[in-house]
Amino acid sequence: MALIATAVVAAVILAVVLTRPDGGGTGASDGGTSTAEGEVFLQPAADTGPDPFTESTAKESSASPVSPSPTELATRNAVQGVQGGAPGLYGGTRNVASCDVEKQITFFKGAPDKQRAFASVARVDPPDVPAYLRSLTPVVLRIDTRVTNHGYSNGRATGYQAVLQAGTAVLVDDRGMPRVRCACGNPLSAPVAQQSAPKTTGDAWPGFKQSNVVAVTPAPEPVDVFVMCEPDGEWFERHKGDTGTRDRKTEKPDKPSPSVSITTPTGTTDTTSSEPPTSEPPTSDPGTSSEPPTSDPGTSSQPPPPPGDGTGSDTTDQAPSS
Repeated sequence: MALIATAVVAAVILAVVLTRPDGGGTGASDGGTSTAEGEVFLQPAADTGPDPFTESTAKESSASPVSPSPTELATRNAVQGVQGGAPGLYGGTRNVASCDVEKQITFFKGAPDKQRAFASVARVDPPDVPAYLRSLTPVVLRIDTRVTNHGYSNGRATGYQAVLQAGTAVLVDDRGMPRVRCACGNPLSAPVAQQSAPKTTGDAWPGFKQSNVVAVTPAPEPVDVFVMCEPDGEWFERHKGDTGTRDRKTEKPDKPSPSVSITTPTGTTDTTSSEPPTSEPPTSDPGTSSEPPTSDPGTSSQPPPPPGDGTGSDTTDQAPSS
């Protein structure tokens, strides 16, 4: 089922090549990187992926993808920035949390080493991880989204660049930034920039296009209420930190934005290995900038239309392992 989203961004098209030569790790605090030079791992919504922090706590996700041909991956690397508070950027089901936060907390209680590694990426003290997780809001991505993902290996967090498929269940902070991927318990942070064309690895999904991937930028002010869209096109509001108990219906936001179409995966049968495979780097459009997305709210917060609004197109960028 296709969810057509218009991410209203006074559209700062961030022509970025979002990887560094070292693979995109975020520094010593997260223990380095787990992918080869310049790789970006495509992460299907329901796939746990390599080196997960925990078992899946996702309640809503999508089916496994099929692997694409190399020519399907050879698209441009420009990434559009969307503010984390944009109405319709996220979706889900009213009164249903996409992630089981308490289950996530229970996993960490039984694995203090993993909790410490998670805390190093989240920049909180290990004892504060439960409170941190409860402060986040469970949502579902409606657009393929570029992030820095972090696996757990040899007692530490390992960072890599990834694209998370639309339909992925995540927890977001009060600026709308994805902070946890629920299918694996991995901490997430903003993507980082690089100066060379990335090498796309992993499994693409039907309809995947790098030109439609977005990078979330922090909302300029804390978001008290997220305006979200259900798969059937109904709109609702969810309070930050709430698991759906206070959700309420709302009207479709005004002024749809320029279209960024998203494709929610359809059921497919091919499930390939979650280890990051290697592949030839996709070609990049000449003239793309190597600057990463900034946290400045250069984009507008207009909503994407609900599914079936008829705008059409693609999904964007690149990614490493879960």
